[in-house]
Amino acid sequence: MARSLAVLPVEGLPEIRRGDSLGVLIAELVPLLDGDVLVVTQKVVSKSEGRLVRLDPADPSAKRRLAESEAVRVLRRRGELVVTETPHGFVCASSGVDLSNVEDGYALLLPVDPDRSARRIRDQVRASAGVEVGVVVSDTFGRPWRRGLVDVAIGCAGIAAVVDLRGTADASGRELAVTQVCVADELAGAAELVMGKSSGIPVAVVRGADPAWLRESSVRAEVVRPYSEDLFR
Repeated sequence: MARSLAVLPVEGLPEIRRGDSLGVLIAELVPLLDGDVLVVTQKVVSKSEGRLVRLDPADPSAKRRLAESEAVRVLRRRGELVVTETPHGFVCASSGVDLSNVEDGYALLLPVDPDRSARRIRDQVRASAGVEVGVVVSDTFGRPWRRGLVDVAIGCAGIAAVVDLRGTADASGRELAVTQVCVADELAGAAELVMGKSSGIPVAVVRGADPAWLRESSVRAEVVRPYSEDLFR
């Protein structure tokens, strides 16, 4: 039987500052149900965790140097653009350093441990509203060989990062041999469609997720491809 999902934007969140309890603020704005999945953008997570640093807006190389300082290795360079690998294992432009929608002269860095950030929000919701939710921390990534940006999961808690369908049958009865679905990325992408890039909505609720997906998980452990499996580095 086909499953339907509802994706609901959470409006009215105040400007987030260091030390704010995102889970409490979200639970105060929207009535949450057991099994809901919150998709929360990296930007507000990083702000709540104090990951805001000064950056000289008059120095065109400042962002590149900051990105390099946040990387474990630089994979590609083109002018001031660098593609890096972060300590989390993410391969992305500029180590995820973000200058959009922040005060001039500052930059936002990725959370130190986005999976832990997701667990913290999940626990805050549980304590505040008494409901069990999944949480996905999302960020915008480019994709090799494809134009356009998409939102993907950089952390999660209480919701599967990857659903392994190997050993199950497809619609024709054939056994699936390699299919693993990155549910966390799909939820992040769906949520971005209602949050947008300029609407000031940093949180969405995805309602109707398969209960089988509601389990402990980790983007770092389940999604990030080990170096030994990488054919391109």
